[in-house]
Amino acid sequence: MGHVSKRLYSTASKLAVSTSQLKQFPPKEAILRLDSAKPNFFDPESWATLQPPPSSALAAFAHRIGLANALSSTDVIRRACTHKSFVNLHSKYYPSSPSPPTNANLATLGNALMGLFASEYLHAAYPHLPTRVLKAAVSAHVGPLTCASVAQEMGAVPLLRWHRQPATPMSPALLHSDALASIPRAITALVFQERSLQSARKFVQSFFLSRQVDLRSMIKFRDPKRALIETVAKFGHERPKSRLLKETGRYSNSPMFVVGIFSGPDKLGEGFGSSLKMAEYRAAEDSLHRLYLTRTPDHILQVPSSTFPLKQGNIYKAGTETPYSPGVLGEAEILYASSGRSNIVAPKRYTLEEIEARRDGLDV
Repeated sequence: MGHVSKRLYSTASKLAVSTSQLKQFPPKEAILRLDSAKPNFFDPESWATLQPPPSSALAAFAHRIGLANALSSTDVIRRACTHKSFVNLHSKYYPSSPSPPTNANLATLGNALMGLFASEYLHAAYPHLPTRVLKAAVSAHVGPLTCASVAQEMGAVPLLRWHRQPATPMSPALLHSDALASIPRAITALVFQERSLQSARKFVQSFFLSRQVDLRSMIKFRDPKRALIETVAKFGHERPKSRLLKETGRYSNSPMFVVGIFSGPDKLGEGFGSSLKMAEYRAAEDSLHRLYLTRTPDHILQVPSSTFPLKQGNIYKAGTETPYSPGVLGEAEILYASSGRSNIVAPKRYTLEEIEARRDGLDV
């Protein structure tokens, strides 16, 4: 076996190209004719990219992700794995052939559905989460990098058909992770089309929303003590006070202090540090984390999309919908130090006595 044939076989195996299903292998473009006057330039990687993945690999992919019943046709799965950038490469080598169907529309629909499912789930699970942190959490659950990672875990890398594109003044460069992220989005849209909204939500819940994401690291405060004072005042509780709970080695080289923050008899948070200031800073952060990361128990967690029926219904007729009881709407975050980037200071909040005095025309 020559060098060209070995390279063809290795490239085809990496890109999930089954040589047994090809009409001719090696292709006629790779065969060098000595009597030909034209130079023979053959790129095995481009040739292997243009070959469609075998039907057996597509069927195995559908069974692997548990959607063999919903995605019964291999043509549908092949379309979900074909990025829109592949059309340019296909038209370059086969200008007379029709362009293959891509997942452009499916990926757009799936991206909207995944954003809907993630937003309503996170808002119901963490009702007090700040708005910017909620957006970051949605991106962490169903963002492009997460979609690309899930596609790799599904085993969709050999099935992806795409073509790298450089950056233009109108669009950034297309990377492999960007094209790979379109596959889970397209599959979500296919489940929605073939089954129902409820089935698509279960698919996203199983592959994306069930993952553990560190939300604590997303909440940053420039001045957590002042943010805590504003938050406690918003809820109408007593002004928080710091108390030293434990200490050791005050006059040594490595002292340690444990500070707790209380609002009346209630303990809001606790922090430690090598100085009182550091311990108080961490205690204020812990108090805010305990509030913003308050999670709704799973047995009472309900999202609006869970009320839709499992099967496709008729919009002109009343269907069997599950009763929905909305959860408690969380308090909006304070304006000051809500995300660590804003320098906005919350306006002064008047007490009831001051409001009544302003109504009576008195100076306050």
